[in-house]
Amino acid sequence: MESKDTFSISQLADEFGITLRSIRFYEDRGLLTPTRKGKVRVYSKQDRARLKLTLRGKRLGFSLIDISELFEFYDSNKSNKKQQQDMLNAIKHRQQLLIQQQADIDAVMMELNAAERNCYLQLAKFEQQNNKPLSKRCIIPAKLHRYR
Repeated sequence: MESKDTFSISQLADEFGITLRSIRFYEDRGLLTPTRKGKVRVYSKQDRARLKLTLRGKRLGFSLIDISELFEFYDSNKSNKKQQQDMLNAIKHRQQLLIQQQADIDAVMMELNAAERNCYLQLAKFEQQNNKPLSKRCIIPAKLHRYR
């Protein structure tokens, strides 16, 4: 594409490290709305921004339906009080889910680090029983002290 305001499907795929098929999939779901010049898709800055937000949303655990609803909100009349309240409720709900997921991740990390620490201690005992000097692999890494 000649203009910096438009992008080809290949340019977007290369930039975001995804396949052409993924971009077409997002288009089929209505998340992207390129124009066409003949058979060639032409993506706008808005399409590029939407693709970036879609990928970020997916990475954060949002479904494509959630992402589509967010786009609909931004595309619609933002002065509607009910839409604002619905959006605020959706944001608060997602925040609560993420807080719970973070707590779950922290708990699992503590358990994994305790198990890893125990493995290091057991390896150290085995080496001491065999009258061998402690190898570097039996020294507990400093990162494990974070989740005590």
